[in-house]
Amino acid sequence: MAKTIDMTTGSPAKHVLRFAVPLLLGNLFQQFYNMVDTVIIGQYLGTTALSSVGSTGSIIFMIIGLCLGICAGFGIPISQRFGARDFSEMRRYVANAAWTAIGLAIVITTTVLILCDNILQAMNTPADIYDGAYTYLSILFMGIPLTLLYNICASVVRAMGDSKTPLYFLIISSLLNIILDLIFVRPFGIAGPAWATVISTGVSGFLCLFYMRKRFSILRFQPGEGRLSFPHIGRLLLQGLPMGLQYSITAIGSVILQTAVNGLGSIYVGAMTAGQKISIFFCCPFDALGTAAATYGGQNIGAGRPDRINKGMAALITYGFIYAAIAAAVLFPFGGMLSRLFMDQPDAFIEENAHLFLKFNVSFYAFLALVNIIRFMIQGMGYSILAIVAGVFEMIARSIVGFVFVDLYGFPAACMANPSAWVAADLFLITAFILIVRREKRKLAM
Repeated sequence: MAKTIDMTTGSPAKHVLRFAVPLLLGNLFQQFYNMVDTVIIGQYLGTTALSSVGSTGSIIFMIIGLCLGICAGFGIPISQRFGARDFSEMRRYVANAAWTAIGLAIVITTTVLILCDNILQAMNTPADIYDGAYTYLSILFMGIPLTLLYNICASVVRAMGDSKTPLYFLIISSLLNIILDLIFVRPFGIAGPAWATVISTGVSGFLCLFYMRKRFSILRFQPGEGRLSFPHIGRLLLQGLPMGLQYSITAIGSVILQTAVNGLGSIYVGAMTAGQKISIFFCCPFDALGTAAATYGGQNIGAGRPDRINKGMAALITYGFIYAAIAAAVLFPFGGMLSRLFMDQPDAFIEENAHLFLKFNVSFYAFLALVNIIRFMIQGMGYSILAIVAGVFEMIARSIVGFVFVDLYGFPAACMANPSAWVAADLFLITAFILIVRREKRKLAM
């Protein structure tokens, strides 16, 4: 059997770091090939094409984030059963997670493809980038089933403490994506990198599925364990839908903000696209720490060890704050220079505004660290509904900036949208976490 990590005993700091590092590398590779799409589009097709891709970013985050959140939520009951050593029940959850993912793939893909044109119109997408945005967005939406395939397999593997296996397949798919980008971009234009992303995601998904079935003896089903079970599906959806909706609710604010920036013109869309791509790449460690927190919380609650939660939380926050300082040391002096990667020829306006966006965001990375770590820890402990509430706080903050302040103060106000959202979410999450830990300790004492 492939090696897993039991986080219910031993040093929390060592466990979460050992678990998070492969996740970080996986996130970096995943974001790397997403960023390569944008770099190649900007370098080969120009800033108009760059803005076309950038204008779709928030809606892609909303839909793909829904899929990612659902898959991550499915991993919670699996990790809890793994922590409790109830392997037969764990396999039932794995089987029903697969059945549920198939149904969701059909529903989500069909819905978003039908509504693609309406979405772009509602977002006030500028006319000069509309066709490119539609092409890129519709192709990525066609790849939703493959996105679900990879993430459901990766979620199952990570729930058992193995964060390395999905990384290997992401490395392969990242390299494949770069090769396909370069092959497809000239003959197919903006559609080329989109198809490269879909194909690469599919490769990583199938590789992860085949490896998981072959190497994890703990996942070998006994008679009856693979049957459809509505109680298990209900529990999975109870965890997965709130996490998916959390991403989507958070993204609604981003969609509103993107709509406001679209109204400023395609040149500002290009600047924000470059800044966001760089920022998302630098935020990968926070995502890795969040996923580690969810698995850590799930295993320890499943094992009846709420006394270990605070120690794990302290270690995760320490790592998050250290990295936030490192990121600031890089992006403050060099953020503008990095934006040149996305341009076929130098553009001082885009570089200056992308750098402004990065300086505002990196100044608040410590708050983002808290958002990811606390929210995912809460989810791992089984309180997914509260994560949705935190997402509502983020949505409200971004919406206020988009509806009100961008009109008043222009692009600098848009640069403050993410920091405002992170601070608003932290105000709720810190209080919620303290109350949850107290509740779990009281339950154990009874």
